Amino acid sequence: MKPNVIDEIVKNDLCIGCGTCAGLCPQKILKIQDNEYGEYVSSETKACDSGCGLCLEVCPFSNNENETQMGAKIYGSTEGMKYLPETGYYLDSYAGYSNEFRQSSASGGMATWLLTNLLKEGIVDYVICPSPQKNPEKLFSFEILSDENSVKAASGSVYYPVEMSEVIQKIMEVPGRYAITGLPCFIKALRLAAQKNRKLRERIVFTIGLVCGQMKSKNYTKYIAALAGNDDLKKVESVYYRGKSAEKPASNYYYQFTNVCGSQYKVFWNEGVSEAWVNRWFTPNACNYCDDVFAELADVTFMDAWLPEYSKDSRGTNLMLVRLPKILAYIQKGVEKKEIKVSEISVEKVIQSQAGVLDVKREQLSYRLNLARQKKRKTLEKRVKTRSDIGILKKREVRLKIRMQEESKELFLEYYQNYTLDIKTFRDRMHPYIKQTRQLRLLGRFAFLICTIKKISKVEGKKDE
Repeated sequence: MKPNVIDEIVKNDLCIGCGTCAGLCPQKILKIQDNEYGEYVSSETKACDSGCGLCLEVCPFSNNENETQMGAKIYGSTEGMKYLPETGYYLDSYAGYSNEFRQSSASGGMATWLLTNLLKEGIVDYVICPSPQKNPEKLFSFEILSDENSVKAASGSVYYPVEMSEVIQKIMEVPGRYAITGLPCFIKALRLAAQKNRKLRERIVFTIGLVCGQMKSKNYTKYIAALAGNDDLKKVESVYYRGKSAEKPASNYYYQFTNVCGSQYKVFWNEGVSEAWVNRWFTPNACNYCDDVFAELADVTFMDAWLPEYSKDSRGTNLMLVRLPKILAYIQKGVEKKEIKVSEISVEKVIQSQAGVLDVKREQLSYRLNLARQKKRKTLEKRVKTRSDIGILKKREVRLKIRMQEESKELFLEYYQNYTLDIKTFRDRMHPYIKQTRQLRLLGRFAFLICTIKKISKVEGKKDE
């Protein structure tokens, strides 16, 4: 009997809850449900007696092919294709925005523009993306959309767990051409599934990827809602994660929550959201072992333009990595029709825009792998080598963030009672960790200053000789 996803992935806390295994299980005995931490995980409705192993073969966190190997098979033979270890395969890179969807989208509205155009021009029959549900227990889920207005209504970032088991089953049941959006691990799972299933291979005609630093649990959204002033989290009916304010830079966006009575609560990134995000509070453990930043197996990848020349513009701008010639042609057509404003940007700039995420998923990952193996935890075969020599301060940062990641989950359970979170006590308990991160940043700046002075001294010394 072959190994299965429950024994190899779920029991080792490596499940990201994408739902691909449940969607393809021949016996239909797998289902996706949220655990006590508000994370989706796979579970069995009864013991597996077939031992086919398909669930593990389509899992993005099993030790199967990596993104470089898979990318070479999908895109490697395309004329004009280029490759970099940071980005994977790509044809061209752009910066731009949609004139119509810029204001209503998280950044430049390019993903919404592309998806609505694919539907409008009859290139695809269906678009699959996370959509709001107005259900306090399940604020978002993957939906199959067939009209432009539904896609427009679903535009915007979603920092909330969703899973694909039901939509995968529907793709196999309902013929048509599908475009699907997803984070790197979800796109990889779909590519693995397509290798095993002809219907998925033929019917999923476009994959649209999003740059990802980490996923978040349902409890993350509850925490931010409490931070914004929601006293009864059971009544939170909808959330908008990336609101734009004309008075603030694009990087200081806000989260807005609406309850069942229509009352709205708002909190900006700099008012405590960033604290939870950058320190990896409420982040699934599987995210600690992902090395794909740019959704390398997607036909096109969209991201925020976190560069000085763009980030001060409150309206937002997209950066794009294009891997499929058809997508390239649609973008060029959109420029000619003046629906979008796009300009070429160097891939080095694209990489620079995600420098922080690359550091987490490459440099820091190498040390996280080292820590996991020291603790004799199951680890994955990754494209980065296990290392312990990443610098004293960075090693301390990694260990501190792992501790915060774990502690935030447990403290939430401790202080969440009757749909209310004791936000003050929670933050007081997390404060010592925040204090340590600030000290690390100060030490880092001091170390940088010392290194700079030494370099200048060497240069000046050579001049005097």
